[in-house]
Amino acid sequence: MKKEIHSKEFGENFVWGVSTAAFQTEGAYNKDGKGLSIWDVFSLTKGNIRKNQTAKVSCDFYHRYKEDILLMKSMNIKNFRFSISWSRILPDGTGKINQKGIDFYNKVIDFCLACNIEPWITLYHWDLPHALELKGGWTNREVLKWFSEFVTLSATCFGDRVKRWMVLNEPMVFTGGGYFLGVHAPGKKRLKNFLPALHHAQLAQATGGRILRKLLPDSEIGTTYSCSYIVPKNHKPRNIKAAQKADALLNRLFIEPVLGLGYPKKDLPMLKRLDKYILPGDMENSKFQFDFIGIQNYTREVVQHSYFVPYLQVKIVKAPKRNVTTTLMDWEVYPPSIYEMIGKYNNYENIPKLIVTENGAAFKDKFKSGKVKDKKRKKYLITHIEQILKAKKEGKNIHGYFVWTFTDNFEWAEGYQPSFGLVHVDFETQKRTVKHSGKWYKKFLAKT
Repeated sequence: MKKEIHSKEFGENFVWGVSTAAFQTEGAYNKDGKGLSIWDVFSLTKGNIRKNQTAKVSCDFYHRYKEDILLMKSMNIKNFRFSISWSRILPDGTGKINQKGIDFYNKVIDFCLACNIEPWITLYHWDLPHALELKGGWTNREVLKWFSEFVTLSATCFGDRVKRWMVLNEPMVFTGGGYFLGVHAPGKKRLKNFLPALHHAQLAQATGGRILRKLLPDSEIGTTYSCSYIVPKNHKPRNIKAAQKADALLNRLFIEPVLGLGYPKKDLPMLKRLDKYILPGDMENSKFQFDFIGIQNYTREVVQHSYFVPYLQVKIVKAPKRNVTTTLMDWEVYPPSIYEMIGKYNNYENIPKLIVTENGAAFKDKFKSGKVKDKKRKKYLITHIEQILKAKKEGKNIHGYFVWTFTDNFEWAEGYQPSFGLVHVDFETQKRTVKHSGKWYKKFLAKT
């Protein structure tokens, strides 16, 4: 019989928590002076979201934060990662401050601390103020000034109590999905939008880090990256090369400039087109010594060469076609991926400590007789945590784990269909029910 895993095996200082995002949970999209974000506008536009669903209310965390934080406390969750809605505290993105928005986050932070839960703030989790998108958003270099104002305000208002910060959430996803593929807000496409957006996001993460370091010298400062273990379909040279390209794009593009290694142009030649956006001093200003790097891993990707894909010549072999176990998102369930990515980032010279800031899975949950018996999610979490323990026992620089996510929520373009939560939400009544996976996590954390 397989030995049950214990949280105490990770040591006393290993951090355990849950992650959420403002747009996906808060609701109250136009309440108390909040301005519209690009995701408000994108999701309110018909055809962009599955079944034209919106996040106008979502989990209603804006009004139910005490209920949710108390539920976290009852589940032995001691670290809560959430984001600040930029347009809630700066409705136009810059200029006029919305005090009611500041008050809301002060109340959330204070209640977390009163419940002995450590708040971990993500500054930017994809919801750029719409007023700034009208000026070009991330494609406009002025975004560095706008973002600096937002970071400064957040640090000034909340930094006396918040000691752990993340600058950006998955910059590869919000620039790629929002400014190249057009499947995420603001829905822009083409390389001419993607390249300036990614370079400005690159500069913004270091700029934000420097502002936090100056204003809050005793805080821990990080940023987070989406990552997937990339393997070629087979050992044909062209597929191996395709895997190198995909790895450069998905796993290396944002972390290597931070470490002073520059963009991975050798393995991804299309990045040479970035040169027109890079000004003198930019690559030096892209560097920053973070205190931690957040790894956000859900699956692995199998890739092959394709002549028909512009710029990259790389095609993902979709998991359903490979006859493997998948989640509701059609992502392969492959626990070793998280071990491989910890190892990959651990191998960089001068890498700070690593924390898994997101990991989780969406499955088709069934709410029956007041219960959600989500055995697949429980197994997913256990097998991934086992891989993290394996990495830790090998001496890898891994120091924490956050489940994505606490409650079921609005899952971007997929709407409410994918449920990632440890807690089920009935979106008609807002009733919360802890799933079996959440009960397992509670028991697991009780041993820390």
